[in-house]
Amino acid sequence: MAYAIRMTKGYYFEDVFHCEMCGDETSLHRVLGQRLNRQQGLSPRKKTGISVSVKKCNNCGLVYSSPQPIPFDIQDHYGIPPESYWEPVYFEIEESYFSREIRETTEFFRQKQNPKALDVGAGLGKCMIALEKAGFHAYGFEPSKPFHEKAINEMGIDPENLKLSSIEEVEYPEAYFDFITYGAVFEHLYHPAKSLEKTLKWLKEDGIIHIEVPSSTWLISDIINLYYKLRGTNYVTNLSPMHVPYHLYEFDLKSFQALGKGLGLYIVKHRYEVCEIPFVPNFLQPVFRNIMKRTNRGMQLTVYLKKCA
Repeated sequence: MAYAIRMTKGYYFEDVFHCEMCGDETSLHRVLGQRLNRQQGLSPRKKTGISVSVKKCNNCGLVYSSPQPIPFDIQDHYGIPPESYWEPVYFEIEESYFSREIRETTEFFRQKQNPKALDVGAGLGKCMIALEKAGFHAYGFEPSKPFHEKAINEMGIDPENLKLSSIEEVEYPEAYFDFITYGAVFEHLYHPAKSLEKTLKWLKEDGIIHIEVPSSTWLISDIINLYYKLRGTNYVTNLSPMHVPYHLYEFDLKSFQALGKGLGLYIVKHRYEVCEIPFVPNFLQPVFRNIMKRTNRGMQLTVYLKKCA
């Protein structure tokens, strides 16, 4: 992907010329609006901050910020204590954690003795623990120093199996893993297609890649964007560049169909999850939940990709 680079306030900005997922030229892509680098709420024009344009690919439906804001130091984004992200209860591990994903994954490849799994962006290592309990040999890497330390010192993750590294720097043997998971990670990567292509080298033939991402067709985003428009502004709620949770992309199923075709992957299963429904009164929540389930317009898209033999 080609870029022009500008610098300001601790970030450099990369203009996007081709869609990250399908390669479509971005010059004719629809501009959805502007997004602030802070929690902008329902009255963003009363707030100050850095603003970036949010665009949508005409070909595959990928939503992305253009230019892309990238920190000079990745620890400026992720080098903060885990406690500032979650309540203490987050460090507890429920028996059902990641069990659905493990069950679905094992349906797609032949029964193997002690399959190897990789967690991309392992965080506190909860997914690695769940995978180990399910009979996998679990490995992972995490770019945040505080998270990496917490996973080893307090969650009991074997330091031999958890690397402190980014996707750009980490390396594993070719055709080593049966299963690779990107749980709530893919949307944070500046170049997700290149990252997927790299991890694909580490995956065995007939191996499975699991990816969970924000959906670019989420109903609530469209409703909030309509609200902004009716108020006479060009702001949108999509993405959250340069502040928690640092989303740079929202994905359509067509995004993975296009990318998978080029990489030798095919979708064996997908689903949309409703997840949370903000800004909707409690008595209307069942109505919205039902609509999103029937129309596949929930917040999260989950895909399972299989490596072609």
